[in-house]
Amino acid sequence: MVAADSMWVERYRPQRLSDVVNQREIIGSIEALLKKESEMPHMLFSGSAGIGKTTTALCVARQILGDNWREYMLELNASDERGINMVREKVKKFSRWASFGDIPFKIIILDEADEMTSDAQTALRRIIEDTARHCRFIITANNISKIIEPIQSRCAVFKFTAVSRQDVVSRLKAIAEKEGTESDEDGLQAVYDYAGGDLRHAINLLQTVASMGGITEDRVKTAAGLTKSEDVKVVLKLALGGKFPQAREKMIDLVKVYGMSESDFLKYLCAAVFGGRTDHAGDILEIIAKYDYRILAGSNPEIQLSALLAELARVPR
Repeated sequence: MVAADSMWVERYRPQRLSDVVNQREIIGSIEALLKKESEMPHMLFSGSAGIGKTTTALCVARQILGDNWREYMLELNASDERGINMVREKVKKFSRWASFGDIPFKIIILDEADEMTSDAQTALRRIIEDTARHCRFIITANNISKIIEPIQSRCAVFKFTAVSRQDVVSRLKAIAEKEGTESDEDGLQAVYDYAGGDLRHAINLLQTVASMGGITEDRVKTAAGLTKSEDVKVVLKLALGGKFPQAREKMIDLVKVYGMSESDFLKYLCAAVFGGRTDHAGDILEIIAKYDYRILAGSNPEIQLSALLAELARVPR
């Protein structure tokens, strides 16, 4: 049971596969596999954040393990512990313990496994092979290309798709009604727009806005910091005008003072390029994409955003 004062994203997390939002074909395929539970393969769920990968993995664990699912399931977030020690100390220890009752096998859920080092993934592959009789792995990844091929080949791969606007808004409306929170269509649409298809993010934002009153577009903008997206346009204009120091100062202000995430800054920057009559738009978007990749790869965000603005300042005017 989830506490009454818990986060909405946990309170309304689906408990059964049939309740998972939007991923109908994938859920149908998984349910077909589970008709013979003992023959369930290892699974690899890929796709962007907040679209149901971990929720689906937990639903599978509940269905297979029943009331004892907490005892016979291990859930780890690989982005928190990326190295080989995590594999050796936690995964190996749990997977080797084979004493259990009326369940076909234990289940290990590895979230965000694409953040694991290559050495850790190689060690994991060996454990997957050695424990196949009494353990199943469900691995999730935002970027499947960062999962080594030997692991991919040992799993049934399911590629999750983005949740549609209609499904997200419908889910948000249902949650608001259950919580006794008034909402209007523009407000719910604004929540979707800010979350960018991430249902988990959308529910968290919905709860934040609800604490301010009803769900309206203005409240969503206030809660999400969308009003600061206009300031990103100013940063772009300063950088393209060759005023790098001023552009960097305003960028630092947005990120450090107002708490805008680096990913949101880049998203708004990209939107500003599309929304304005900007010369050399193609070149600018290539520059933004390059630094977005560098940040995702783990480079220092402040240094990369500063370098981005410096490069934009050199775009011909």
